[in-house]
Amino acid sequence: MSQIMERIRKMAVAKKQRLVLAEANDERIVAAAARLARDQIAHVVLIGPPDVARATARKADVNLGGVELIDSGSDESLARTRAALAAARGERLGAADLEKYAADPVFQAAARVRDGLADCYVAGASRTTADVLRAALWLIGLRKGVKSVSSFFLMVLPGEGGKERLMTFADCAVLPDPTPEQLAEIATLSAEQHQRLTQEVPHVAMLSFSTRGSAEHPRVLKVREATALAKARRPDFHIDGEMQLDAAIVPSVGERKAKDSVVAGHANVLVFPDLDSGNIGYKLAQRLGHAAPIGPMLQGLAKQANDLSRGCSIEEVVDTATVACVLAAGSV
Repeated sequence: MSQIMERIRKMAVAKKQRLVLAEANDERIVAAAARLARDQIAHVVLIGPPDVARATARKADVNLGGVELIDSGSDESLARTRAALAAARGERLGAADLEKYAADPVFQAAARVRDGLADCYVAGASRTTADVLRAALWLIGLRKGVKSVSSFFLMVLPGEGGKERLMTFADCAVLPDPTPEQLAEIATLSAEQHQRLTQEVPHVAMLSFSTRGSAEHPRVLKVREATALAKARRPDFHIDGEMQLDAAIVPSVGERKAKDSVVAGHANVLVFPDLDSGNIGYKLAQRLGHAAPIGPMLQGLAKQANDLSRGCSIEEVVDTATVACVLAAGSV
């Protein structure tokens, strides 16, 4: 385990949250549930048919002794989720869809978070992002004052002498072409989450192919407008842009291109102008820079929920769930 993840794990243990996992037929999820419970990172609940969960545990060769199993087919689970869906969606859900979603463990997990029986849920190892987000948006909803769900990656970067560095990249997974208002919201939310997870002062760079007016283009204007909106929203944060990547993270370049900026050359939160650049950026850092990505972590919801990559490993499930628990602890 990296030094950074070990610190975040200790934060999770100190404020243990109630975590729901909802894919009892996936060996990675069941193995992660067992590890999270064993290491006392969370109070772990696994929703699904109990016989399926136990059979999956046998295949994965893990012990579910510390995990609470909840039967997704029980009258209580179905009634609770049906009531939550009816309250949230009303007549927009037909009878057939109501019954379908009420029996879905992902929606049951979201209903437990909505009803205060759990603090967060994590799903998506064998389910689509659309399923996980739909359950979250319908049953948990957006945080007050927030208009869009977005995401961020924690990027653990190798450093000299084995010293790691943690950066936040956003949004690399949810909003394809954010408006200036959405981009500003991504910036302020990501800064909050970075500060919560690292206890560092966030230095937010609003990335572009231009630095401080070196180019003029509608895409540059979008980032420039977003920067102004983000600064107005959170004047207490260090936010600057528009800024090229080298100006954001290389001190000598930052000094030359934006001499008066406290962010230039020292950014630890990178806000990408669109999903193309965000997705490419984090994968370049991962594949060529040997950074370890954790996430994507969802942000902007009233309570914490999180998606997983369908290609995730057991370790990635554990790390994502651990971060989700720390974020959930900070939102209550």
